[in-house]
Amino acid sequence: MISRRPQVIRHTGESVSMAAKRDEMTLWTGYFDSKLSRSNGRRVPKQASIPKPTLESVVWAARNAGVRKMRQEPEASHPSRPHAKEGRLVMPPSHVFEVTGTSSKEGAMQAIGIALNRRSKEAKEQGRERSRGPAKGDRRRRAQRKSFKHRQGSQRKKKFGRK
Repeated sequence: MISRRPQVIRHTGESVSMAAKRDEMTLWTGYFDSKLSRSNGRRVPKQASIPKPTLESVVWAARNAGVRKMRQEPEASHPSRPHAKEGRLVMPPSHVFEVTGTSSKEGAMQAIGIALNRRSKEAKEQGRERSRGPAKGDRRRRAQRKSFKHRQGSQRKKKFGRK
């Protein structure tokens, strides 16, 4: 009888199936990368992805979605992207489906991706608020920011030979 699954023969002589483990769900960071196309490995919609996600950010999003049981493998590389050590999360599917309220890996990835995207947008908004200067009409504050006394010399002065 011909087996449909590929077999690996270990040095002990026993054969082991290479089929996917049913008790583990693997999430690669590339699944959430908005820079990748669907054909290149992104598995969630653009609304649930961010550019260049890190393993730590995906872990944070998974915890925010309610997943507590997970194992990180930071040095792992996806088989179709062996040059990039992107890392992956390995977790039990029964736990993930229970806490996210979904029944498929795609649904769980979307729940995690939405949390990831929300965090990214919040971080962006906080960054904008901090880096914002004085209001356009506030002349006194704007003038205080533009102090040139502490500068050594500008390109214009060097160009015309002034000291």
